[in-house]
Order: sequence, then structure tokens, then C-alpha cells
Amino acid sequence: MVAKITTPHSILRVLNYNEKKVQRGAAECIYAGNFLSDVKDLNFFNKLECFKYRTALNQRATTNMLHISLNFDPREKLSHAKLISIASAYIEKIGFAAQPFLIYQHHDAGHPHVHIVTTSILENGKRINTFNIGKNQSETARKEIEIQFDLIKAAGRKSKIEPLKPFSPTKIQYGFAETKRGITNVLDEVINDYKYTSIPELNAILKLYNLIADRGSEGGRIYKNRGLVYRILDNDNKKIGVPIKASSIYAKATLNSLEEKFIGNKKAREPFKQKLKTVIDWTLSKKPSTLSQFIKDLQREKINVSLRRNDSGFLYGITFIDHRTKSVFNGSDLGKSYSASAIQQRLINPNEKNDLPDLIGRVNKPESKEQNNDLTCSRNTAKKSEELIQLLLNNQGNESRFPSDFLKKKKKGRKRNL
Repeated sequence: MVAKITTPHSILRVLNYNEKKVQRGAAECIYAGNFLSDVKDLNFFNKLECFKYRTALNQRATTNMLHISLNFDPREKLSHAKLISIASAYIEKIGFAAQPFLIYQHHDAGHPHVHIVTTSILENGKRINTFNIGKNQSETARKEIEIQFDLIKAAGRKSKIEPLKPFSPTKIQYGFAETKRGITNVLDEVINDYKYTSIPELNAILKLYNLIADRGSEGGRIYKNRGLVYRILDNDNKKIGVPIKASSIYAKATLNSLEEKFIGNKKAREPFKQKLKTVIDWTLSKKPSTLSQFIKDLQREKINVSLRRNDSGFLYGITFIDHRTKSVFNGSDLGKSYSASAIQQRLINPNEKNDLPDLIGRVNKPESKEQNNDLTCSRNTAKKSEELIQLLLNNQGNESRFPSDFLKKKKKGRKRNL
């Protein structure tokens, strides 16, 4: 048997992970330990509320949940009853016998395994020390359980505690999953973890996952009542499906809650500003040939770029999303040299006269085509500039072509009496 322990920061996330597999038929919740009801009588919110009540007893604890997987040799044939007995024995041996815990049997791997969800916050509000729990308590429990239940031994494979994988929720695909649950999964991670200071900055992150926070039109009922809804986007960034009210989502994602976060986030993201500027400067020093290449280079540094264009395709804004520090900055907030226009100017190759900024190029086009489009756009822009200059030169001395408002009569000088 091999035990792996992770320490998730979100109760909702770890429950969603297991419950979504239950919905797809890839897992079963086979036991609920120290809950008030039997497992068959518990729904998702019953389970969530139980853990939230317990973790609320200790607000200072940064680690308050454990997500454990017990993995068995593929040759093992284990019934529900035996898996429950093994998992319960393991929980007792690592010191969590009095804690509420759930056991999920997963069926989506080539070997038998169960997942255990529990909390480290005791009933009196104190926290169970989990330092080196994988190396100490878990490893001892693993060896004893292999003997107690006559399991195939995991030769040389030790239990370990490891951090939860970085946040990478899949894009919401309308029609493939329940809308509200998909929105909740994304908001649960983004709302509290990322440092944004406005709705547009929040949307820069949400759009990565086909989601947007929408206040409606300025004259509309939603906007006037300070409402907020969340909408799913299709692959063309067009709103699709029924909007979901922010107040109906479990995560604190209403406008009032977000505005409180804006204030705190503005200060919290400040220490990461210089680091982001350094990465941008370093990326530009490699002289990317196009805006698209610049964006791809930043993605390798775990930084996403969100571009804002007007209806005619003119680029007027740029937002940087640093997933390493989970900070969001508009280019202009970093400084004048990081605004959309300044970034385009810095991309100009000084050795090529016609290498003008990419004003209307699409970021998602293949690089070879985009380079051709950039070159064509640059030449057309230069040609139009020359034509305009020539027209102005030709009109010198022919003031009748200009509106009368722009013509000023020359005042006659007064002659001095000698």
C-alpha cells in the first residue's frame, strides 16, 4: 500500500474533485466517519457545511484539511467493507480517529485506491500538528496495515506528503457540465487567491476559463441595483447560456464582496510589481518579432496577457496575469513603458524602417501568417502616412480648401507717425 497526503487550501475544491467523479460514475462515496448522518443521507452541501463548521473554529490555521489517497497493488481484490476497514484503521493510526472524514473509492485507475477527505481542526478549535506526518505517522501506519490486512507490500515505496498541484481548472464548456457547478469551481480558486483591483482585471483571469463577470449595461436594472452576474463564454468570447446571479453562488463573489477585495488586493500585489516588470523587460530584451511572439514568450514564464481592443481592432489596453505570484496588473499600472502603446513601440526593430506596431493583428493567428499580416499592415500604414503628408504639401498656398474657421486674417500693422 502507498499513501499520499496533500494539504489543499480549499475545502470546496477538494470536495468538488471527488464529488464530480461520483457524478460521472468514476467514484463512490462509501463511508462518512463522525458525521451526524449516514453516508447515503448526505448530499454535497451537508458534507461541505460539516467541514466548514469545523475549520471555522480556527481562523488562524493556514492548513486545515488533508486529502489522502491510499493506493493498492493491481492484484489486490478489495471489497467496500475491506476498503472501509483499511481506511478507518489508517485514519486512527495517524491520529485522526475523532475527526469527520469521508472515504471515496475511485474507479478511474488501473489499481484499487481510495481517497480520504478530513480536517485537522479539533472540536475544541486546536489544530492537529501535521508536520512530517507523511514521513512519520503515515509511514508507520502503512507498514502496520500491510501486515494487519495481509496486503501486498509496496517494496521501497514510502508514504509522502506533497503540495497540491497548481490551480489549473479546465475551461468551462457550455453543455458539457452543470453551469453553476462549473462557474463555482473557477470562482472558488480565483476569487480568493488572485490579487486584482477591478472587475476588468478579474475578467482578465476569468476569460482564461471561458467565464466573465458582467454588470450589465450602465443604464440597465442590474447595473443600477449594483448587481453582478456570471456568464459563460464560447470559443469566440461571446456570452452563451443563462446568466448566474453572483448572490446564488457559494463563493463570496458579489460586487460588494469584490470591492472589499479590490482595496486589500491593491496593497497585497504591490511587492510583486517589480518582479513582473523585470520578467517583461527580460522578455523584450530577447527581441520578439511580433506581439504574438511576445505573448508566447511570457506564457513560458507563467504570465498570461489579456489584450483590449476597440470595435475597429485598435489595441488600447493590456493586462498581465502573473500566475506565479497570482497578481494582476494593467500595463499602465506598472508604468508608462508597460502600457499597450509603449509595449508595441518597444517591439519595433530599429533596423527595419517599416516594422511598425501591430495595431490590428490577431493574437491567435499562426505566427507565419501573422508576421505577413504585420508586414502588410505596416506597409499600408506607411503608404497612407506618405500620401497624407503629400496632400498637405500640395495644399500649401491654396487656403480655399480649408474651412473658414481655420483661416485667420492677417492684421495690418499700424504705421507710426514720424
